[in-house]
Amino acid sequence: MADRALSFGAGAEAYERFRPGYPAALADTVTAYAGHPPRTALEIGAGTGKATRLFAARGTAVTATEPDPAMLAELRRRVPAEVRTVQAAFEQLSPQALRSEDGAGPPPYDLVYAAASLHWTAPDGRWPRVAALLRPGGVFACFGGPVQLADPAVAEGVRAARAPFMDRDDIPSPDGTPPDRPMQWPGTELQRSDRFADVQQTVIQRKLTMTADDYLGHLGTISAYLMLPAAERRHALRAIAAVLPATVVLTADLHIHLARRRP
Repeated sequence: MADRALSFGAGAEAYERFRPGYPAALADTVTAYAGHPPRTALEIGAGTGKATRLFAARGTAVTATEPDPAMLAELRRRVPAEVRTVQAAFEQLSPQALRSEDGAGPPPYDLVYAAASLHWTAPDGRWPRVAALLRPGGVFACFGGPVQLADPAVAEGVRAARAPFMDRDDIPSPDGTPPDRPMQWPGTELQRSDRFADVQQTVIQRKLTMTADDYLGHLGTISAYLMLPAAERRHALRAIAAVLPATVVLTADLHIHLARRRP
């Protein structure tokens, strides 16, 4: 998982181009849960800053962290100047590590969030570390979800085309929660943590339409493909291209988990 987490940097520009962004409804959901717009926020694994821009545009002072240097460079190109960027993995984050160059330590954040990045983090000490970065009553938010072909026949054709190269291209639940359970990960872990309360799960439904070329570009940003040797990756994507229609419809629902740090 650590290797896969650092596999994205080589395709940072493609990640920015082909990965879907985040709708205003996401920030609305987080704000409604918090009861007020967050003044300060820390983002775990910001990528190229798609979620960073959403919250920064609403006046939140965001500190965006990203471990991969190539992805961090793309992030810095894309976000407003007032966004603070820090090269660090989640496991390196602490109030001390986030101290600014002038020696001033950041206050505990109103919001800590992860946009499709939390599953790359080490489970040991995950929730105590998040809690240490939040003020009492502060909000943790995790959001993301698979981008899947909506047409079952097209999805089956793609599955068969990629089968010689990989069994699956998604990431299973980190704690093994079956997909039919009402509460999914990381809500399951948050419910077991004594650091958090008021755990909620909600879904924003989305349908997207992409050209076949853009969908192939999107697949090229997924870690399962990035981890393939370059020649195999090219063969896999060509095999998939051969079974795709000119445009594809995608189900890209956003699964949002929210929790509040206990006093």
